[in-house]
Amino acid sequence: MAFSNEQLERYSRHIILKEIGAKGQKKLLNAKVLIIGAGGLGAPVAMYLAAAGVGTIGIADADEVDLSNLQRQIIHATKDVGKPKVLSAKETMNEMNPDVTVNTYHTFVTSENIRKLIRDYDFIIDGTDNFPAKFLINDACVMEKKPFSHAGIIRFKGQLMTYVPGQGPCYRCVFKNPPPKDAVPTCKQAGVVGAMGGVIGSLQAMEAIKFIVGQGELLTGNLLTYDALKMDFRKIKLPHNTDNCPVCGKNPTITELIDYEQAECDGAL
Repeated sequence: MAFSNEQLERYSRHIILKEIGAKGQKKLLNAKVLIIGAGGLGAPVAMYLAAAGVGTIGIADADEVDLSNLQRQIIHATKDVGKPKVLSAKETMNEMNPDVTVNTYHTFVTSENIRKLIRDYDFIIDGTDNFPAKFLINDACVMEKKPFSHAGIIRFKGQLMTYVPGQGPCYRCVFKNPPPKDAVPTCKQAGVVGAMGGVIGSLQAMEAIKFIVGQGELLTGNLLTYDALKMDFRKIKLPHNTDNCPVCGKNPTITELIDYEQAECDGAL
C-alpha cells in the first residue's frame, strides 16, 4: 500500500523512527486490536491506538457514560453523559483519525460471545473493571491463542502484564482464581486517581504497538507495578514454568469458559 500525502504527514513522527518506519506504520494500519472496556484504562488505550493509526479497533462495553466517569475516562465528554460508551469512544476516535475503522460492541462480554468476539483480532486489551471479566478474558485468549495485555488500577497503584501464547505465564498462572466477593474493595469504594488510567493505559497501548511492529521487549513473563505516591515502578519476574496452570499448562483442567459473578471495580488489580 502507498501512503497518501495526508498519511505521510500524520504519521511522520513514526515513519522517521528506525524501529517503526514505513514498514512498521503499514503493519499498524493493517492491524486489528480489540479493547474490552471503554473506561479508565480503555479510554487512553483507544485514543493512543487510534492516533497511532491502528487500522481496525474494536471496543466492547455495555455501559453508558456517567458523570462520575469523566474524572478519568478521557475519551468521553460531558455532552456524552447517557450515551453508550462505545459510541462516545467511536466518535472521539474518528474525529481524531478518520483512517481508523472502529467496530463497536455494546454488550457484556460473556462466556457465550467472547471467543467469537476476539477471534478476528491480532491483540486484545483487557481494560475491564472487575476480576470475573479479567479471568474470562485470560482464559478465552489462551484458548484462542491470542496475545493480550492485562492491567488494573486502584487508588494510586497500577499493574500490567502481557501474555503471548507459548512465551510466558498467563494471568491465571499468577493469580489462580478470582478473590471472594467483597474481599477486595472496588474503586467506587476505595477511589482511584484519574491520571492512573492514563499512566497504565498508555503502557498497554505501548505494548500493543510494540507487538504489532515487532520491536522491543514486551512484558511477557513480567508484572510491572506502579506506585504513584512513591513514583516507583517495579518489574517483577514471574515464574517461567507454566506446566501446572489449569488453563495454559500441559494438562489443562479448565477447558470451558466460566462466568464468575460480576463485581464493579474500575480497573481491579
